[in-house]
Amino acid sequence: MNAPGLSIAGSNAERTRLHNRRVVLGCIHAAGGMGRAAIARASGLTTQTVSNIIAELLSDGLLQEGGRVAEGRGLPVVKYTINPLGALAFGAEVRPKTVLSTLMDMEGRMLASDRQPLEIADIDHVARILARMRDAAIKATGLPAGKLIGAGIVLPGPFGATGLTGRASDLPDWPLDLARTRIEQELGLPVVLENDANAAAVAERVSGAAQGLSSFAYVYFGTGLGLGVVERGQLIKGAQGNAGEIGHVPVPFEGQAVPLESVVSRLALGQRLAEAGVTVTSVEDIARLHSAGHPALTHWIAEAAGPLSSAVQMIENLFDPETVILGGAMPDGVLDDLIAACRPGDRSVAARPGRRLPRLCRGASGRMTATLGGAALVISRVFTPHLADTTA
Repeated sequence: MNAPGLSIAGSNAERTRLHNRRVVLGCIHAAGGMGRAAIARASGLTTQTVSNIIAELLSDGLLQEGGRVAEGRGLPVVKYTINPLGALAFGAEVRPKTVLSTLMDMEGRMLASDRQPLEIADIDHVARILARMRDAAIKATGLPAGKLIGAGIVLPGPFGATGLTGRASDLPDWPLDLARTRIEQELGLPVVLENDANAAAVAERVSGAAQGLSSFAYVYFGTGLGLGVVERGQLIKGAQGNAGEIGHVPVPFEGQAVPLESVVSRLALGQRLAEAGVTVTSVEDIARLHSAGHPALTHWIAEAAGPLSSAVQMIENLFDPETVILGGAMPDGVLDDLIAACRPGDRSVAARPGRRLPRLCRGASGRMTATLGGAALVISRVFTPHLADTTA
């Protein structure tokens, strides 16, 4: 039987060594620890192949022996677990005026974090800031820099020239290949670039509300409103990496069709509060208004619930996720109230009896979820097999 959330079995061909390592690590990670025979059954690999891979992973420091566990009728066998500090990942989120960063271990725990102002949105300047933040994170933890296996850098979407307008981002439209190359040169690490919603979805799967889920959708409150969709453990990215721009999808509101993020987003909330004579500049400002029960905020939640419900129903019918998660740069209390006010319709594949999860729930990785997602993208690649691994 395959490990939970792992739908790609291993292959014994030599050319798929990396793939098989990921399969083995993924099985162990999903189960919290396993013996050799159990790994072989879960992965579809031979016991000898599993033994060879385990020896290699122990040598690399990615696995550790975690006592003994009973498997079948025989004597207890050695249980192998992930070594949390066997590898580290650096993650960063580049916002229009701020850069946030984190250092993450193999279990998805945040070991260090930082926040720096961004005054010049020039790729060379940003690359140097990222290098300084990486160095500071390593120094703060006292861990060897050689444990770093990669960096995940998060940018607001959409990427490249598109027909979408109205996104409130002051970042220039950097050529992604140039940005990746320049950052790799500065960091001396392999770099993954991703949009904020996708990164946030990966963070939730590694260390948040989507742990153990293989298919889910994540609605992200960031610069605008984005959507990350994970299907059988893999992000749905689209041809240019722009899948999930749900903020630009038309939804019914006050008798007309409007872009979803014109009603459901931090920008939309800010406009409603400004109309009431209130200015907010941070998530903390919104949280204080929520704690005080400010009527303009309460009105916005009621106003946003209808369009958001329509969007959730559409997401369900398009992707059939196990659940739809709300998160990002919005106070937990506001997200909870939005979820409580939403009424996704019954004409949905998700409106079925015996559900294990609610149709809509709040994320658990906090306001830095996209930043964490940058590092989680790197960690996830260690555990998640890719179809490309098995191609000739």
